[in-house]
Amino acid sequence: MKLIVGLVAVTLVVYLSYRDWRRAIKAVFLILVIDGALRKWVLPQASNAIYFLKDLVLLGAYLRYYIFSGNERVYPIKNNFINILILVASGWCIFQAANPNLGSPIVGLIGLRSYLFYIPLVWMTPSLFDSEEELYKFLRTHLLLLIPVGILGIVQFFSPISSPINQYAPGNPVKIETFGFAGSTNVRITGTFSYINSYQGYISACYALLLPLLAMKQPYWWRILTFIEVFLITLNGFMTGSRTPVIAAALLIISFFGIRALRQPDTTLLWLSRLFPFVTVAGSAALIGFRPVIEAFWMRLTSNKDLGERILFGLVGPFDLTQYTALDGYGTGATHPGTQALRDILNLAPGKMLPVEVEVEMGRVALEIGPIGFILWYGLRVSLIIALWLTFLKLKRPFLRDLALSACLIQIILFISQMVFHHTYSIYYWFFSSFIFLLPWLDYVEDWREK
Repeated sequence: MKLIVGLVAVTLVVYLSYRDWRRAIKAVFLILVIDGALRKWVLPQASNAIYFLKDLVLLGAYLRYYIFSGNERVYPIKNNFINILILVASGWCIFQAANPNLGSPIVGLIGLRSYLFYIPLVWMTPSLFDSEEELYKFLRTHLLLLIPVGILGIVQFFSPISSPINQYAPGNPVKIETFGFAGSTNVRITGTFSYINSYQGYISACYALLLPLLAMKQPYWWRILTFIEVFLITLNGFMTGSRTPVIAAALLIISFFGIRALRQPDTTLLWLSRLFPFVTVAGSAALIGFRPVIEAFWMRLTSNKDLGERILFGLVGPFDLTQYTALDGYGTGATHPGTQALRDILNLAPGKMLPVEVEVEMGRVALEIGPIGFILWYGLRVSLIIALWLTFLKLKRPFLRDLALSACLIQIILFISQMVFHHTYSIYYWFFSSFIFLLPWLDYVEDWREK
């Protein structure tokens, strides 16, 4: 009976997303934010099923757009360097999914989902938005979710560690993480997300979307809401106790407005002068009303001296793993945390034991798809950064240009962080990458309308 109910539910979700692929894609960004809340508080008994909900929605949208689109406009996949590199890197990942070291190709499917499943978004978004205004309205509406999520984060921080509001998603018996100092220990918040890691990826991605909105001229109340969102997301970044979102936000702000100041010094400096009152008020409010947050984060930042070592290992460490992989690898999904559970459920062959445990994503990628795949995968990621920068340089409309710049910078800043194994940030990553095709198209459309 459970199997029948499950199949009916899966079919229904895929069918509904198939009916309207545009709404389905936009709904995925809502599901990203609320699926953790559903898993933790609403339907914990269906936690694993909810985890795959957004994938089922995307599956229906993919089927409609790429196979059964009919007379709907489909953005052509052109024969250019980026697309060729995507296809080559994807081909190698598919090849590694059948790696005999996995014990079973079924295990490789988990890896393929992590590497490839969200790539089709790159070619869909040019058909998703018909104008710059539509893109802007989607982004500002999506970012409104930061307000309830941010308020929830504040409540979590000041709630007891044992409170149900601070629990993680079921199925992974992890101790609730805390930070602070003697006599003042607080929980590291997760917002509506399942775990801290998922939330910090969301914070970084939203910062990259907020900065272009901050820099553009918006209606008065939308500008106020944007300021509130920036304040809440900054405060929540500290409350996670994670250094990554805070450092990423600082680097993003400095580089974003620094580059804008070099290209447009007069307008940027004028805008920053108008921003100064908000920074003053928000900073004062944070120091007065949320002093425990700043102190707890500062204690964590100064007590851990491994940041430089982690960055260095993230860049250099993967090359040391070639001694274990030769020219091959252990297969896509070999280091995925759900691999062992899948083997146990389906009674699959154990596969070859990994020679070493690696936490850094670049090292895990090197182990899974080998040095050839590593070069192809990170060569693709470098190429996407270059393509976003070139897109930024050639765009005419300020808002679109700022989006390209912000997407380029966040991909540089989080280059060694998790993307393949981060089910939240990975969707944003490929959405940002789609700007290579989306933004020039919208730039052309708006230019044509003005003529």
